[in-house]
Amino acid sequence: MSDPQQSAPNSQTLHGEPSPEELEAAQAANEADALAAAQGELATLQAKNAELADQYLRAQADVQNARRRADDEISKARKFAVEAFAESLLPVTDSLEAGLAIKDATPEQIREGAEATLRQLKSALERNKVIEIAPAPGSKFDPHQHQAISVVPADQEPNTVVGVLQKGYTIAERVLRPALVTVSAPK
Repeated sequence: MSDPQQSAPNSQTLHGEPSPEELEAAQAANEADALAAAQGELATLQAKNAELADQYLRAQADVQNARRRADDEISKARKFAVEAFAESLLPVTDSLEAGLAIKDATPEQIREGAEATLRQLKSALERNKVIEIAPAPGSKFDPHQHQAISVVPADQEPNTVVGVLQKGYTIAERVLRPALVTVSAPK
C-alpha cells in the first residue's frame, strides 16, 4: 500500500493548510492583480494630468488674449479720449471764423457774435463735464477749489471770498484749475 500523504489528490499538508507553492502562487496572483490595478490607476491619473495641463494652457492663452485686448482698448481710449470734446468745439470754431469773415461788422455785432460764441463754448464745456468754479463774494474759502492770491481787510466774515480774479474749472468733479480769489483777512 502506498502512503496516504503521497496519494492525496491535492498537495495540502495534513492540517488542511495550502502548500508553500500554492501560497507563493496566490501571492504572485495577488501581486499581479495589485500591479494591474496600480497601472490602471496610473494610466487614469496620467490622462487626467494631461487633460488638466491642456486646460491650464488654454486658460493661460485666454488670460493673455484678454490682457492684450484690454491693453488695446486702453490704448484706443487714450488715443481717442478727446474726440467727443474736440467735436463739441467745432461749432465754436465755425462761429469764430464766421465772425471774423465779416469785414464791416459794427461793435454791437462783434459783441453779439462774441457773446453767442461764448455761450456755445460754455455749453460745449458743460456737455463734457467741464464746470466753472466761480464762488460768490462772501462764500466760504475752499482750499480744494480756490487759490487765495491775497488776503484783504473786508467787512465780511474772515476766510471768505471777497472777489474772483479768475474762474476755476472742474472736470468730472476733479479740479482742473482752481479759482483765483481774494480772501477776507481775520479781524
